[in-house]
Amino acid sequence: MPSIITNFTEISDQYDVAFVDLWGCMHNGITAFADAVTAMQDYRKRGGVVVLVTNSPRPWDSVAKQISGMGVADDAWDAIATSGDSARAAMFRGIVGEKVYFMGEMPRDEDFFKPLSISENPVEIQRVPLDQAEGIVCCGPFDTQADLDVNRADFLYAKTKGLKLLCANPDIIVDRGESREWCAGALAALYTEMGGESLYFGKPHPPIYDLARRRYAALTAAVPEPRIIAIGDGIRTDILGGQMEDIDTLFITGGLAAQETKTDQSPDEIALSTYLKKEKVTPTHSIGFLR
Repeated sequence: MPSIITNFTEISDQYDVAFVDLWGCMHNGITAFADAVTAMQDYRKRGGVVVLVTNSPRPWDSVAKQISGMGVADDAWDAIATSGDSARAAMFRGIVGEKVYFMGEMPRDEDFFKPLSISENPVEIQRVPLDQAEGIVCCGPFDTQADLDVNRADFLYAKTKGLKLLCANPDIIVDRGESREWCAGALAALYTEMGGESLYFGKPHPPIYDLARRRYAALTAAVPEPRIIAIGDGIRTDILGGQMEDIDTLFITGGLAAQETKTDQSPDEIALSTYLKKEKVTPTHSIGFLR
């Protein structure tokens, strides 16, 4: 059972750097959580480093603009590592071919195809209809609230052709304000369930943590062996990912699991224990909301 804390300051001096989730932790998809922003500002003032680690399929600079518009202050973070950047690097190396069938929302996801500087010669990506594709690039559903089964016919065809699906966001669901939406991870899970091959680059998978460490190391004050804590509300992304990386975790129970953990200001201890046993994931610490 993780310790239940009421304020990040209770444990923050144990860590050099925080890998902090965005959606459900720093904002709700519409507006920033003021207490979370203040908590990260205060942590940085005390010498901590904040790397925002997000399963957003967008490049980091697009995410920076987006969260600034929501009210996440620039002085609340030092660097951003996105699932999108990890996935884009793989795409431009040709991991799913040059001709790709794109799934997502345009023009919102247009930045995913922006040129990317990588050490190898990048392939020239072409977006084509499914029947001409060598692979699938998935940033999310065409309609985030539609029944996922509408994709079964296309996925059956793609599986039969042996197409790989590059998943730019492993999240299954997110809450945008009071509305719950499907993410790319739900489509990737469906494709895998149907016998297709899905490739993941965000939490809880290793590539995004490698990117986050490299973003941290690029900062002038970075130490060689930092004490890291991963913070987020996704038990099978943020917390499982941190556990798999052998780093401490802080579970925000008032996000996706607010109902299951009976979180008001803090989680109900019995409900939290029951939820964690069901998920078979154990965070180091837990808190109702980041503050």
